[in-house]
Amino acid sequence: MTLRQLEYFVAVVDEGSFTAAAALLHVTQPGLSHQIQALERELGGPLLERLPRKVRLTPAGRTALPHARASLAHAERATSAARRASGVDAGELHVGTLFSISVGVLPKALRAWRQAYPDVQVRLVEFRRTQDLIATMEAGMADLAVGPTPPDWGGPLSVIGTEEFVIAAAPTVELPVVGRTVRMAELADREWVHFTPPSGLADILDSACQAAGFVPHAAVKTEQAPSALALALEGLGLTLVPGNVIPPDFPGQVFWPNPPVRRELSVYTRVRPDPITAAFVTAITEGALATPPDLVYGQPVSGGA
Repeated sequence: MTLRQLEYFVAVVDEGSFTAAAALLHVTQPGLSHQIQALERELGGPLLERLPRKVRLTPAGRTALPHARASLAHAERATSAARRASGVDAGELHVGTLFSISVGVLPKALRAWRQAYPDVQVRLVEFRRTQDLIATMEAGMADLAVGPTPPDWGGPLSVIGTEEFVIAAAPTVELPVVGRTVRMAELADREWVHFTPPSGLADILDSACQAAGFVPHAAVKTEQAPSALALALEGLGLTLVPGNVIPPDFPGQVFWPNPPVRRELSVYTRVRPDPITAAFVTAITEGALATPPDLVYGQPVSGGA
């Protein structure tokens, strides 16, 4: 089995035909077919069902496809890591993270890091749930991860800080506020802009409400924190989001939940990072606060009244 055979197999699946895959790869169709047949012989059976106008995966093909994609991704990262380790400031860095963190935490760190390494591309591998991010890192599908601190992580790990969650609402919404905080238990009868499962943000909102003795009533569900803010701003319900995703000019109201809702964030790798990966770890550890200074619990909250 060769990487070329796996590349050809994935291309046929993605393009839907041998003809289109051969054109994409700039090879002859007989040559591509020969490589696929050799792969099928080695794996013990057909991977593709040849139909008149398309191809269809066999059960064996469906099983093999994710492993083929993973092998190609491993090879790509190995090449990039080797170039970085040899001092070549080029290639691509794969950063695993959560969707909300790619909005609230990474932009400043990426800007600072790119100034030092403008020739190294960054590919964000984003997930909804921490479990998926950890599984991806354990499988070697990313160079490093930025997310909630994983339990019992065996590789290098640096804590970034603590991420504070806030309640956002439309300007006209009246809440039983004490100072800048609101007790979660007093929000049992409110409607919420919730998050679509599976989502780590959905888990956090559910846990916070359950700890206060109620199940949140979802008026609408979305996948992304910025979308939740926009929907909350239109009066569709309250939402609970990381404080670092609140824009400076957010015209709605922002309050602290009582008790506080927090999660610790870390950057971690499977093995000792190469110099360029280590530079990214330093940039995000030193240059990106998980919660901006004006959104530290107990201090004034930006936003509406």
